[in-house]
Amino acid sequence: MTALALFSGGCDSLIAMKLLTLQGINVKAVHFNIGFGGNKDKSEYLRKAAAQVGAELVLVDIRKQFFDNVLFTPKYGYGKYFNPCIDCHANMFAQAFLRLEEFGASFVVSGEVLGQRPKSQRKEALDQVRKLVRDLGNDPRFSHLLDSSPMDSNSLDSSSPESKPRFLDELLLRPMSAKLLEPSFPERAGWVDRERLLDVSGRGRSRQLEMVKSWGWEHYENPGGGCLLTDLSVAQKLKDLSAHRKMVLEDIELVKVGRYMILPGGARLIIGRNEQENAKLSTPNPRMLQITLLDSIGPVSVVESNASEADKLLAAQCTLAYAKSHEQKQSLADSSPESTQANLGAPDIAPKAQRVKVGDEILHVTPIQKERAHEFLFFKA
Repeated sequence: MTALALFSGGCDSLIAMKLLTLQGINVKAVHFNIGFGGNKDKSEYLRKAAAQVGAELVLVDIRKQFFDNVLFTPKYGYGKYFNPCIDCHANMFAQAFLRLEEFGASFVVSGEVLGQRPKSQRKEALDQVRKLVRDLGNDPRFSHLLDSSPMDSNSLDSSSPESKPRFLDELLLRPMSAKLLEPSFPERAGWVDRERLLDVSGRGRSRQLEMVKSWGWEHYENPGGGCLLTDLSVAQKLKDLSAHRKMVLEDIELVKVGRYMILPGGARLIIGRNEQENAKLSTPNPRMLQITLLDSIGPVSVVESNASEADKLLAAQCTLAYAKSHEQKQSLADSSPESTQANLGAPDIAPKAQRVKVGDEILHVTPIQKERAHEFLFFKA
């Protein structure tokens, strides 16, 4: 027997998988990438964490599907920020059910705990997700998983053996709170021993941490705050950019990294703050022009391709505000620490014009002061 488990990386999903592997069930730990899980690569951690509970990690990229079908049109709306949690959960279940046959699995597992999260895991929210998943069962792609025979009196007899469930949501098992919920089909069919599952509820996690300690796990994350859609900065930038124009998939990086600026002509400018952000902003975006410094060492930035000439010029100047010329860099390398500190504190008396490439156009511009550039920040420190 094989199960597909939704794996966020937190201890709840790890415990849920452990409860099944202890029963001899083969578990595939599926981690869906929706594009907002964070800015760091977690694949190595996820692999080690899954291995310690006896599960095999499977990474699945659903960024485009989530962007196109869920992010901007959630049936159950958003949480406090830009987080369509209920619809996101239902969508992940749907994506898992679609892959059951691919992985030779029979049911789907979630580490959700009843009452743990105010938006997505209260009883009402779990019922909403269940309804969404049940509605998905009307899709012909899931017909092979369900019993479509006519209902009769024998069908209503709980003692009658069932070969298949009638509804898709019955193939969803939540081991952490199973004893507080109606028995799922895997429990009724005897695939899973319900008595060896749990009755955890509420926001406290002392019980989970005790189990983690007893098993001696090295790799686990404390739950909470992992999705960037619950980050105020990301949420506000998403709201701004989606109101400003129709977003494309590549815009995801624009709201996750960099200094986000709104220029006087209305163009959006994003300037990288470190090498990692520079690399992300270097990825081609059909709605943005990349800004490249030809005479300076500094950040990568992007400005909207339909920006006015004045905004493009200002975007180049703002980017230069965070840069050092080749001469400045060499001078700092050759100077003593004392003179270097003095030079850093001394403003340029007459900054020289420098070449900055905006898209395919090379401009000759002088940098503006950082204080002036800061005026255009969407979030001001």
